[in-house]
Amino acid sequence: MRAWTLGSGSKGNSILLESDGTRVLIDAGYSPRALVQRLASAGVQPESISAVVVTHEHIDHVRGVSAAQRRWKWQVCGSAGTIAAIAELDEHRCTALRSGAAFTIGALQFELVRVPHDASAPTAVVATATRTGFRTGIAHDLGAVPDALRTAFLRLDLLLLESNHDEEMLRTGPYPAFLRARISGGSGHLSNRQSAALSRELAGEQLRQLVLLHLSEVNNTPRHAVIAAEAALRGARARCPVAAAPQDRAAGPFGDAAGGVRQLALAL
Repeated sequence: MRAWTLGSGSKGNSILLESDGTRVLIDAGYSPRALVQRLASAGVQPESISAVVVTHEHIDHVRGVSAAQRRWKWQVCGSAGTIAAIAELDEHRCTALRSGAAFTIGALQFELVRVPHDASAPTAVVATATRTGFRTGIAHDLGAVPDALRTAFLRLDLLLLESNHDEEMLRTGPYPAFLRARISGGSGHLSNRQSAALSRELAGEQLRQLVLLHLSEVNNTPRHAVIAAEAALRGARARCPVAAAPQDRAAGPFGDAAGGVRQLALAL
């Protein structure tokens, strides 16, 4: 399995997963035109996408979903609450899924895991390549870490995890008090410290790469996020390379195509 981040942050989020000819997006927070451009950087045509799995209905995750579904006939999958909250979807090309129930799209098997965030029924995603068993966990937009996520994210090969803000930068930054409280609250976003602690907890022997998602452009920097994660992984004696997903361009591939060869970390 290989993964590309097509962009990650408050202006838009989308992740491309590919395994044995199956291509699935996790979220589509860009216009169809922008999706075409970012997919092209990975050498992928939008017509080759089988489905988009939507984690929640916030605009930076679903901006292009309805229009892309109409244009390319994509299947849209997500929790029932998420599907119901997205306007103008073709209900005949939508699949509402229960958390914890496995479902398969081509060569990829998926499981949704409920997470705390201020949306209708937000989820994290576990994707497994059915041929190789390569496991990828994707979690962005969560204010705390439920036990169900910890269990589902054991024995990952690739982890893509939110590292939204540096706590000191948020505390002293320009955001008003109510917004700081929302971001740092239990239904908001993970800080670098929280993300690093979870990364250390999940860093098993098979974890090959950690990709940090949804970095704030105001209250974080790639350097702050990566340093925190690398320090935590050293404490776990993990040798997993760390990369921070950029907002303004695609990055990858992360993971591997055959389930055996480690990818090099990108210098971001």
